[in-house]
Amino acid sequence: MEFFRIKRDIPFMRHALIFNIISVLTFVAAVFFLITRGLHLSIEFTGGTVMELQYAQAADLAKVRHSVESMNFGEVQVQNFGTSRDVLIRLPLRGDVKQAEVVGKVFGALCQAENGKVERRQATTEKGETVSGEVCTTGSAEPLRLQRSEFVGPQVGSELARDGALALLVTVVGIMIYLAMRFEWKFSVAAIIANLHDVIIILGFFAFFQWEFSLSVLAAVLAVLGYSVNESVVIFDRIREAFRKYRKMTPSEVIDHAITSTMSRTIITHGSTQMMVLAMLLVGGPTLHYFAIALTIGILFGIYSSVFVAAAIAMWLGVKREDLIKQTRQEGDPDDPNAGAVV
Repeated sequence: MEFFRIKRDIPFMRHALIFNIISVLTFVAAVFFLITRGLHLSIEFTGGTVMELQYAQAADLAKVRHSVESMNFGEVQVQNFGTSRDVLIRLPLRGDVKQAEVVGKVFGALCQAENGKVERRQATTEKGETVSGEVCTTGSAEPLRLQRSEFVGPQVGSELARDGALALLVTVVGIMIYLAMRFEWKFSVAAIIANLHDVIIILGFFAFFQWEFSLSVLAAVLAVLGYSVNESVVIFDRIREAFRKYRKMTPSEVIDHAITSTMSRTIITHGSTQMMVLAMLLVGGPTLHYFAIALTIGILFGIYSSVFVAAAIAMWLGVKREDLIKQTRQEGDPDDPNAGAVV
């Protein structure tokens, strides 16, 4: 499906050098900030305390966040999970305070914000087990209940960080193997460089602005990898088709034609995806904020790298029509190795 068709090819490759110089400078800056500033890792990677609370009515997240932040425990995360009554709070690791004290202080502050007092009560579960928990009471009402608290130690956090890095590495290696099998080696090298370019730049943004890097952001980076490689594959497939169809075109003209002919498809797919991501960014709340930011950066640089990085590198590596020709022998000329050359 196409919304429009551009009849005259846009000379993208004429400006490839300028855009790739900009790209190299951006890449170097991203690496510099990753080395000097590093990533601001979330509690999943560094360790901390997780609390699950249940309110009698829909929770006011702004009020909850203000109450917790006023205790100066550091950067905290407050979000809904399940329903609007359920609240998840993540607190950073504090070596000078025990977990029980942290949970007690936070729950007490939240209970006080609801004009109640903390009581410990016992209850019987559906399985007949007797459990005790803290509740916040105001007379006969219970505006707030502590459902669960859990401590994530630094060892668990380091394991998550290591597993996340391993997942990213395995994904990159898998994409490299796929591209090596899918295309001629010049295309494969170009696509691999472009995909690594996207990942490093996303991480560079998070290092420069010190945005929190969480498991959801890691998931966004992995999604961007797949999204970017898909865009490169579409453009490279069209380049291969154009080489076979237009025999008098130069490689740069073929690449310009291939990119121009995919412009409508690129705008439809990337525009639709960005509309969804923008909705998450604007109304998704703090939970999806950095996830949406990572996807937005990845989508924009994914388009950029597929057109100006991957395609340009393939051109500079000397991709040509002969790279796609398969040599076959005709029965009438068994001794001629060049007989029957077809595309």
